Amino acid sequence: MNGMRRTEAIFLFLICLFSAVIFASGCSGDSASERQPNDSIATSPPRVPDLNVLTYHNDNFRTGQYVGETSLTPANVNSTNFGKVGFLPMRGLVDAEPLYVSNLMVKGARRKVIFVATEHDLVYAFDADTFAPLWRVSLLEAGETTSDNRGCEQVTPEIGITATPVIDLSKGPHGAIYVVAMSKDSQGHYFQRLHALDLATGAEVSGSPAAISATYSGRGAGSKNGRLSFDAKQYKERAALSLANGLIYTTWSSHCDVSPYTSWVIAYNSANLQQAGVLNLTPNGTEGAIWMTGAGPAADQAGNVYLLTGNGTFDTTLNAEGFPAEGDYGNAFVKLAMKSGKLGVVDYFTMHDTVDQSEQDEDLGSGGIALLPDMQDVSGAVRHLAVGAGKDQIVYLVDRDSMGHFNASADRVYEKDTWAIGGMEFGAPAYFGDAVYYGAYKDELRAFTFVNATLPRLPSSQTSQKFDYPGTTPSVSANGNLNGIVWTVENSVPAVLHAYAASDLCKELFNSNQAGARDQFENNKFITPMIADGRVYVGTKAGVAVFGLLK
Repeated sequence: MNGMRRTEAIFLFLICLFSAVIFASGCSGDSASERQPNDSIATSPPRVPDLNVLTYHNDNFRTGQYVGETSLTPANVNSTNFGKVGFLPMRGLVDAEPLYVSNLMVKGARRKVIFVATEHDLVYAFDADTFAPLWRVSLLEAGETTSDNRGCEQVTPEIGITATPVIDLSKGPHGAIYVVAMSKDSQGHYFQRLHALDLATGAEVSGSPAAISATYSGRGAGSKNGRLSFDAKQYKERAALSLANGLIYTTWSSHCDVSPYTSWVIAYNSANLQQAGVLNLTPNGTEGAIWMTGAGPAADQAGNVYLLTGNGTFDTTLNAEGFPAEGDYGNAFVKLAMKSGKLGVVDYFTMHDTVDQSEQDEDLGSGGIALLPDMQDVSGAVRHLAVGAGKDQIVYLVDRDSMGHFNASADRVYEKDTWAIGGMEFGAPAYFGDAVYYGAYKDELRAFTFVNATLPRLPSSQTSQKFDYPGTTPSVSANGNLNGIVWTVENSVPAVLHAYAASDLCKELFNSNQAGARDQFENNKFITPMIADGRVYVGTKAGVAVFGLLK
């Protein structure tokens, strides 16, 4: 990391000082009477609850909100009534977010089922009520082991299943869970495979697994004779899988910054696991890994896919349509679509100083992206927005209908909020009740409430707690628009699960250190808490800690 310039540091200090003055009274509780009852934020119309959690952060918009929660409220989430109620043991780190199906026929009974994938290439299914194991499968083929860490400490000591899977309830008789697993054989060959497993049994469905391979035209890093080939050992599937319009999108990051690597997006048909599209976002350059701290690419109702790329080549020479002449989109917001059977970029935005940012390793793609519901601006026009932030401590709002492209002299983006967050972003935002929540590195968890489809620079509330590396990715539980609670995990020793009132982050309702050893659990970085049916699930290095109302 590079040090801030003196003027920037002074500016940041003044903003933080002003924020501290504003929130000194707000955290005292004096403003509680001005809040709506039940700690709700009710400016948005109610959502129809989905009791399942089938994908990373709950939906393809990546909002992180579970709005079918009827048991957990700001009144009962406290250390007297709420705490750790169980632990699901398993082998391998749980770096993927657990998933949940609320009504599944397994072993002759209707059950609520938790699905968990681990870095030991294992997938588990547990009964969410009794915690009884239902099935466990290994995705290693005969003679294989999980991958070594490839000389990179980001995922260590083994690499198996890193990315959060995705579930399709319409696949086959019971539905299927899609998982990418990395492995190697005794001869040192590495493999990346996409698996589709039956939800009720864990058995591979027809056509599964599919070995991931791809080629693409380009002269970029690692190319031969004008052709790039996907090299399984050079990549890991870090960002969560996405399912949109019947396609499973896999996106690929490097091991640390070990060259050579470029920026791959590879799509598969969910019905038969046949490859449906291949795109390289730095085909004539280098780098541009798709990290997003494990957050998945987002997708809108039309099936357009949105993601953030890491530091890498961006072509500042544009073609007649304003797109990079060589097709290199390092360090950018990117919108993808399938057109005439081909996957391609249909819109993008990057900063005027994107090349300098990449050279300084201040990549946008260190954080995740979220799509926002329709909003009306001050003129009454409906806006379709997306939000993202990375290492430059700027929160960007892009118009999904016209993202802004590249301009060397100014950022032609819908909105940018400089220093809105007080640290680099290594997580993903959550959205609930007209507010977006960010928990950057060495910063407080902050809520920013939209006004006329704009995001104020100063937060509407923030926690007193700061979060060390990597910051925190919040999730939200609520009953419709009522009883909103923001959940975060602090990567400390021991780890700490925090719960805050969504309407006022000054109000900490619970943390897992308040009752001493009773609720404590082992830390694991880059963890996103998952809420479902009165329980909160947190991945650890050896399983999943389960929190709920105490009996």
